[in-house]
Amino acid sequence: MLVLQRKIGQSIYIGDDIKVTIQDINSDKVKISIEAPKDITIVREELKLATMSNLEALSSSGDSVALLKKIFEE
Repeated sequence: MLVLQRKIGQSIYIGDDIKVTIQDINSDKVKISIEAPKDITIVREELKLATMSNLEALSSSGDSVALLKKIFEE
């Protein structure tokens, strides 16, 4: 894991085409912007975890659930 410190207005790049910029910092929250190609999926961790939990609960529903799991695991 890489841990970095950034100030408001500073950015980091992930690969050649994903840019993460610090927009604002307030007490315990940081506002960031992410510039990435449209084919890159960006999802908050809590939503991904909730989706994966729901998919596991529905796993007996068939192949469509397996396909969705594969999409979110990538």
